[in-house]
Amino acid sequence: MAFSNDRPASALLSAPDTDLDQSDPGPAEDRPTAHQARPLPTEAKATPGRRDEPAARPGKPARRSKAGRALAGVIILLAAGGGYAGWSWWSKAKAPPPAAAVVASIPVEAATAVTGDVPVYFRGLGTVQAFNTVTIKARVDGQLQTVAFTEGQQIKRGELIAQIDPRPYQAAFDQAVAKKVQDEAQLGNAKLDLQRYTDLAKNNFGTRQQLDTQRALVAQLEATIRVDQGAIDAAKVQLDYTTIASPIDGVAGIRLVDAGNIVHASDTGGIVVVTQMQPISIVFTLPEEDRPEVAAAMAAGPVEVAALARDGTGVLDRGTVLLIDNEIDQATGTMRLKATFPNPQNKLWPGQFVNVRLLLRTEHGVVTVPSAAIERGPAGFYAYVVKPDATVDMRTLAVGQDQDGLAVVRQGLAAGERVVTGGQYRLQPGALVAVEAGGGAAAGTAPAEAATASQRTQP
Repeated sequence: MAFSNDRPASALLSAPDTDLDQSDPGPAEDRPTAHQARPLPTEAKATPGRRDEPAARPGKPARRSKAGRALAGVIILLAAGGGYAGWSWWSKAKAPPPAAAVVASIPVEAATAVTGDVPVYFRGLGTVQAFNTVTIKARVDGQLQTVAFTEGQQIKRGELIAQIDPRPYQAAFDQAVAKKVQDEAQLGNAKLDLQRYTDLAKNNFGTRQQLDTQRALVAQLEATIRVDQGAIDAAKVQLDYTTIASPIDGVAGIRLVDAGNIVHASDTGGIVVVTQMQPISIVFTLPEEDRPEVAAAMAAGPVEVAALARDGTGVLDRGTVLLIDNEIDQATGTMRLKATFPNPQNKLWPGQFVNVRLLLRTEHGVVTVPSAAIERGPAGFYAYVVKPDATVDMRTLAVGQDQDGLAVVRQGLAAGERVVTGGQYRLQPGALVAVEAGGGAAAGTAPAEAATASQRTQP
């Protein structure tokens, strides 16, 4: 577009009649050609009473002032954009180069794999049973005169428990003794008569019949003496039954009958129950598939068993396996075993439920790590091994038994290597790690007796 040389550009931008709107160019004959200059606008004549206005070209609209303002805004925006671009380039040119990215290490806990001796246990649940349990009952009828024990008392074998009124039985005993004395006197007289008849028969002063009759009477009286002795013994037994003594060493339970009551030999309740506490037994169960290994261990020698508290915090007592039951429970697929414990401190009590740990064997010189280091993935067990450059490597492992917080590694790990025990969820192979203070302790030798109730596993 061509502008007149007589008007500056600023005048053209602000003039209301500038020719900037090309949306309505007007008739073709009014437009100058490319080689023809546009004629200068003529001044409008002043008209009285009217406002002076520049003469509008034929066919040109009066809206060209808006287009001029839009073009000015565009020029200002372009100038501002160019200035901002220059300032940005200058700022970047003076800014220092960016520092190299720092790779942050992942904090983890780690432990060192060690070689040690690891015991192999079978675990089960058991019930404590008294080695002997005796219900003390009356064996004769009578009035209970004395109760000679205190409930809960430690009773020795032969110690008095109760006394039944002995007078009727003493009288019967005395009668039996007297009857024997009477019959013995008759026997003595009969023997004298037999001697007389024998002497008379030798001199033919007596008959043979009298001699034979006297001999029969003597034999009869001798048999009567033996009957009398039997009656005395029976009466003595009945008399002895009035004194009730403990047949075993044990602990007296709750008294079932008070003194003064009439007791009978046919009573089912008894007077008291005495249980033997030392030694004591535990009956426990194991899966039936463990029977061959347990039987082989018993054939090699005594098999040690430990009784643990239900919370697994301590060993109550140690004993040995006594026997394997002669049949397997088909309903549960388990076998019953019985073990004997000395129970010197009476920590085991009849009816108590306990955890039982059977020591099958001890594996020597195996590599162990904390159980927390072992992870399970699609390909099996694995662990993150910390390399000397503080990066980790995911190592596939062959794991044996895992119990008491300690896992046996059969293959894939050597003693002295460090494995991650905490923070594995953030790791991947090649990640940089930082072992936290206190997290690099060695796994340690497998404890011979760890007081835990961890689930039973097999190698």
